Amino acid sequence: MKEYSALRNRIGYGIGTIGRDMVAAMVSLYLMFYVTDVLRVSTETLASLTVIMVFMRIFDGVNDPFMGTLVDSTQTRWGKFKPWIFGGALAWAIAHVLMFVDTGLSGLPYLLVFTLFYLAWELAYTANDIAYWSMIPSLSRDQKEREKIGSVARICASLGMFAFIVSLLPLTNFLAGITGSLQKGWLLLAVITAVLMLLFQFISLAVIKEERIPLKAADEKTGFLELFKIIFKNDQLLIVTCAMLFFMSGYTATTGLGIYYFKYIYGDENMYSVFALILGVSQILGLAFFPLVSKRMKRRSVFSLAIALVLTGYAAFYFSPPNMIYVGIAGIFIFVGQAFIQVLMLMFIADSVEYGQWKFGKRNESVTFSLQPLIYKVSNAIATGLIGFTVIRSGIKEAELPADVTARGGLILKNSMLIYPAIFVVIAFIIIFFFYKIDEKFYAEILRDNKAAEAAILAERKD
Repeated sequence: MKEYSALRNRIGYGIGTIGRDMVAAMVSLYLMFYVTDVLRVSTETLASLTVIMVFMRIFDGVNDPFMGTLVDSTQTRWGKFKPWIFGGALAWAIAHVLMFVDTGLSGLPYLLVFTLFYLAWELAYTANDIAYWSMIPSLSRDQKEREKIGSVARICASLGMFAFIVSLLPLTNFLAGITGSLQKGWLLLAVITAVLMLLFQFISLAVIKEERIPLKAADEKTGFLELFKIIFKNDQLLIVTCAMLFFMSGYTATTGLGIYYFKYIYGDENMYSVFALILGVSQILGLAFFPLVSKRMKRRSVFSLAIALVLTGYAAFYFSPPNMIYVGIAGIFIFVGQAFIQVLMLMFIADSVEYGQWKFGKRNESVTFSLQPLIYKVSNAIATGLIGFTVIRSGIKEAELPADVTARGGLILKNSMLIYPAIFVVIAFIIIFFFYKIDEKFYAEILRDNKAAEAAILAERKD
């Protein structure tokens, strides 16, 4: 029965990620491409949009911990996570469709409406994302079971995301033929992805069941004044956050610039779908094999292996000619390594929940996991700034064909796509390798002490 419950949670939780990553990828990875190559906004408007997107993502990321306190302080018959997941998903779907509505505006009115829609999208995403990923520690307290839950979730997320990425260009072109314009094709795709996200989220909510952690009722609420103590005194959480900010900034920049690389450097944007398929299969296989690798290697060793794979891929890609065999192999190295990092990031943050409980007597799952969307948003902001700068500086913004991009412009693109991200990855490795201390032995000690404290609470209640 226990194994059935665990399996149900793994599958149910994983299913909920499928549509989420489609919606997230469409905006975080391809909104810039939509603006530059579909709407064809002016260079001045693009520069303003880049600044707005960078500022809004940082602003929204900083607000994430405050959303975490709201979730942590929620008490309903459905628990504290599910109401926020449900409401956030509905608002997110509406805002997502609005992002791709052609208002017919230009100049300052367009920028104002864009900012409003983008803010709504980010806030709804925050409410859903923090609540969703915060559930992991409450689904299981076993490190290996958490790894299984995280692996299944990331596999499902990758299936959804890469199915979207592979089909993006062919599908938008197909939908453009049906609707009569490329812009309307993108809008219809936004509607489809929003519906899929809602469908899978509702299935997940109906299936998953949380494990109740015995804590005092007063300890389950988190005031805003406690927020900074929870975050800034949890040294291990801060270390993970800093490291992952660097890693995800590099990864997001690489992924976001990929479509430009194939259109203007490789010379065949249709090959982007082939490349995305290779990456998707690589990432899914990496996620599937992660539990097997983690059984045989300590987390620190797995992390070092993942970083080595990513850096090898970056080096191979940089020196590869525009040939799918070479860039495909390089992509395999990058995305297998990245798959390992994705799961490890979840596990590092989840372990920080137990560490926080051990240190402060409070679990604060949502506040702790609010650092994950903060990581994604701030790293996305950094990547967006780099992408916007690269598109303008390289001459791609004014280019129609690959021949319009100079050798210097191509070098600027490759450096932003591969060299700068590789530097970020090295910094992330240094931070984790030298400063993160929650290994398997220390975690066992933390868990033992936490369970002893919880047993004391239960005994007190009986008295």
